[in-house]
Amino acid sequence: MSFVTEAKAQPVSTERVFSENGANPVEGEVVFKPVKAAWIAGMTAVALVAGPLSVTPGSIAVFIVLTAITICGGHSVGMHRLLIHRSFRTIPVIEKVLVYLGVLVGMAGPFGMIRLHDFRDWGQRQSDCHDFFSHRSGFWKDAYWQLSCGINLKNEPVFVIEDEVVRDGFYRMIEKTWMAQQLVVAVPLFLMGGLPFVVWGVCCRVSVSLIGHWLVGYYAHQPRDHLLYIKGACVQGYNLPRLGLVTFGEAFHENHHAFPKSANLGFLPGQTDPGWWLVAGLGRLGLVWEVETPETLKTRPGLSVNGETSLPDGAQGWLRTLASK
Repeated sequence: MSFVTEAKAQPVSTERVFSENGANPVEGEVVFKPVKAAWIAGMTAVALVAGPLSVTPGSIAVFIVLTAITICGGHSVGMHRLLIHRSFRTIPVIEKVLVYLGVLVGMAGPFGMIRLHDFRDWGQRQSDCHDFFSHRSGFWKDAYWQLSCGINLKNEPVFVIEDEVVRDGFYRMIEKTWMAQQLVVAVPLFLMGGLPFVVWGVCCRVSVSLIGHWLVGYYAHQPRDHLLYIKGACVQGYNLPRLGLVTFGEAFHENHHAFPKSANLGFLPGQTDPGWWLVAGLGRLGLVWEVETPETLKTRPGLSVNGETSLPDGAQGWLRTLASK
């Protein structure tokens, strides 16, 4: 499968998605993806039917522990903050472990996750985009689109994954076999606890993770009161402050839109970000470096704070002001 597409011109480009030759994030067709739909529907059907029939204290414990490990260490830290945004650096073996845990979430392989994220980010940064990117189509329609479909743009941008990732043999292997990687979890779970462990440790976990990921994305893009705003972008992110712990920091989407490369998503006072705790803990052990935070990053063009665009001392100034309150 090729991960470089033909493109046509659009004013704003991102790190991997280049607006060339008429690239247009508005004109496109949402198309049903049978494999994607069958994967999510199958996991959810097993979870709904077999979950209540096989529930045990041990299976619930397996579900909670594996969900926390794969979502926090894998999706949030490994896939999102590390592989996609390069908000910190680490040794190759730790990077591979974290990204692999992200694959076990069951959403996509590493290349697929980068493409899914970067195309959405590119669309949201434009002056207008298709409802598929913005979550503006309503709850049930958006659920169907995001959990069962994809979008074919009339004129797609150029998409280029960096060589160090796309040529990596391990990443290429797990990209091709990301669904089958659930067997790596399922077999030992079956040996330890039989079908209840498999149902809750694989099917329930994958179903809850994927539907939960959509729910957070949906509500984190529905307009509400905000502190941080990106002028010129057709889609804004919004924080879901009560969900910081259960989303491992991914609920602070307003923060993330303001500083996409920050390894710390919950950087405002009172925000809970377990993903950041993991990154900071690895940093104290000397296992990560070049960690990006709002204090080290340049202020994103168009960022306003409470309507103010002239920020004192850049990010450092207004962060100190907020932290002192």
